[in-house]
Amino acid sequence: MALRVERVAEQMKKEIARILRDELKDPRLEAGLVTVTGVELSNDLHYAKVYVSIYGDAAQKSEVMEGLARATSFVRREIGQRLSLRYTPEITFKFDASIEHGDHISRLLARVKAEEQEHDDR
Repeated sequence: MALRVERVAEQMKKEIARILRDELKDPRLEAGLVTVTGVELSNDLHYAKVYVSIYGDAAQKSEVMEGLARATSFVRREIGQRLSLRYTPEITFKFDASIEHGDHISRLLARVKAEEQEHDDR
């Protein structure tokens, strides 16, 4: 059962990314670069949390999340048509800050390395 949930989640991730990229024309979604980072499905496939990473400032992120909330029913309808599921999951979009956090850590490590290199050169 868990394997099926993972398979459906991965397919949903691909399809939702395609829908966001190719079919939604909401200008709010063009305010920042949106990446679908994951889909978490309930075991009964009735609920899906779609995690998105958004590149941009806080205002752009807020706009994009509003646009996604507005497009939820369209995305759900498209998923229902594209995937052969008995029941189309209720979709909730969630902001995923993990990529930003990883980028921040990378910049901190690069700064520490540069400072160590500078210190060693003295």
